[in-house]
Amino acid sequence: MKKIDLNCDIGESFGAYTIGRDADVIPYISSANVACGYHAGDPSVMRKTVKLALDRGVAIGAHPGTPDLVGFGRRNLDMSPVEAADAVLYQVGALAAFCKAAGTPLSHVKAHGALYNMAGKNYALARAICEAVASFDKNLIFLALSGSEMVRAASDVGIRCAREVFADRAYEADGSLVARTKPGAMITDEKLAIERVVRMVTEGKVQTITGKDIPIQADSVCVHGDGEKALLFVQNLRSAFESANISVAPLSAII
Repeated sequence: MKKIDLNCDIGESFGAYTIGRDADVIPYISSANVACGYHAGDPSVMRKTVKLALDRGVAIGAHPGTPDLVGFGRRNLDMSPVEAADAVLYQVGALAAFCKAAGTPLSHVKAHGALYNMAGKNYALARAICEAVASFDKNLIFLALSGSEMVRAASDVGIRCAREVFADRAYEADGSLVARTKPGAMITDEKLAIERVVRMVTEGKVQTITGKDIPIQADSVCVHGDGEKALLFVQNLRSAFESANISVAPLSAII
């Protein structure tokens, strides 16, 4: 039986603003990427989200982004590798403090939004982020876009790396995600999205936006918890995995 981790970005509410359906989605996932206050989240939201994941037995990871609350961390910032490493270390340390207070370990780190996409193509940036993770705890798993420079950097730095694929995003021919500003970037057909994910896990292939198949390795699938049909989608995805004889397991059971 094939195994796959199912991860979701959560804890993205801020102050009086509620974003996502964290409590509804979390029973169906195996890993939670918790916002650390830069692109979303705040200390109280972080504490509550850690408890929510802990109560459900879901692995907890830090989800550091750029310091861009207004842009939700999705706008490219001209950050040097050193600045990015410092930002990641700062945010990982913050979430780790809440995990320690709750008596649970931090499992993994996944960069958010623009930081994730920039590091996917920029080796120097990716390496700086991996070195920041390793300097904090070499046992943490780095969750990175499959086939990206982040995967190569993690290998060079010597930390475990889980290769991530996306259920609702289109792929370029080089394996990168199609920019959200481009037509067709988001896969809105739920049936098609699920079929694509199952194929990535079972066949190791994905069809790009140009129609060409490329190889892809899937250790973890990202689902988003802030869409209107997020809960129904993740429920149907779990059912599809079961039908395809794919079991859902945390990253520690896969990497």
